[in-house]
Parts: sequence; C-alpha cells; structure tokens
Amino acid sequence: MFKRNPRSYARSVLEFFYPRGGWYRAARYVIHRIRRLPDPAHRIARGVAAGVFVCFTPLFGLHFLTATLIAWVIRGNILAALLATFVGNPLTFPLIAELSLRLGSRILGYPVPIHLPRVVEAFGHATGDLWRNLLAVFTPAEADWTRIAGFWDAVMLPYLVGGLLPGLAAALVAYFLTTPLITAYQKARIKRLRKRYDKRLAESVARADADDEPR
Repeated sequence: MFKRNPRSYARSVLEFFYPRGGWYRAARYVIHRIRRLPDPAHRIARGVAAGVFVCFTPLFGLHFLTATLIAWVIRGNILAALLATFVGNPLTFPLIAELSLRLGSRILGYPVPIHLPRVVEAFGHATGDLWRNLLAVFTPAEADWTRIAGFWDAVMLPYLVGGLLPGLAAALVAYFLTTPLITAYQKARIKRLRKRYDKRLAESVARADADDEPR
C-alpha cells in the first residue's frame, strides 16, 4: 500500500532535462524556497550569488561542493547557494558554455574556440580516461594522461578563464537583485505574521471578557 516504485534511470535522466511540472514550476519552487529561508537578506543574497557564479565554471559534478565552499567563505547562506545552482540547467548550460569558451579562447589567444558539440564529446572522453587511469592503480594497465592534458588545455582552461568575468557579473546582478527582494518579502511576511498574531490576541481577549461577564 505504501510502497513507492523507484524511478528508473531513464526517468531520472528525463526529469533532469525536463523536471516534472515543467521548468516554470521548478523555478517558482526554487524562488519560493529561497525567499523563505530563515536568514538575513544579505546572507541569502550572498548564497545566491555564490550559486550563480558556480554555474559559469566547468566543474560539473562539483557545483554543489564548490557553491558550498564559496558561500561559507563569503558568509552566505549555504542552502541558498545550493538552490541557486538551479540557474545552471540544460536550458542555460549551452549558452553559458558557448560564451565562456569564446571569451576564454580570446583571452588566451587561441585561434579557434571549441564549440558545444565537441565540448560534450571531450567531457565524455575525459571522464572515461580519468576513470581508466584511476583503475590502472589497481590493475596491470598503465595510466595515460596525454588526452586528459590535451582536454585541460583545449577545454577546461578556456572554459574556466572565460567563465570568470560573466560569472562574476551574473553573481553581482543576482546579489543586488536578490537583496531588496528578500528584504521586502521578509518585511511583508513579518507584517502578516504580526497582523495574524494581533487578530488572534484580540479574539482571545474578547473570549476571556465574554467568559468573565456575569451570567
């Protein structure tokens, strides 16, 4: 009766690219969770900025950890940082990757920037090579870091360098937009809670007065 069917791998992949309920609903949920966090607005905004900045780095698989570390260093809200990594999703990553790689290639003086299809392929090959080299420690096989070194020079380095400036710009925009919005929401919420408390207090006093009246 209470048994839940576990999600299949295909279902998990599908929901990564298209969440249940759609991206609009997922975004509303993230915004709702961020603005209700029990922390001062400036700390929440710092966390959001950290999460947004991390989305412009090529540290795929480490975004949560990196966002946590940055939020901790700048004294931001860690949960807000984790939620803000939602900015990096299958809809935005192609734009972020293309922008970062173009800018990074120009800064480093690379003649031709690598484009998204080759980036995805390169990440796949690098992941496989890294896994085989790690397994080589426990097997007779020899580790070969040649292709990983090439991947670093051709993809990771320009992506990392090119993502710094737009990442910082996006983080600053997120911070200065989030701070007043969270502040206004928290003030309005406190006002609603105070109004509700005053109403209940008045009702309690009225009931007490009614009980004290002589019958």
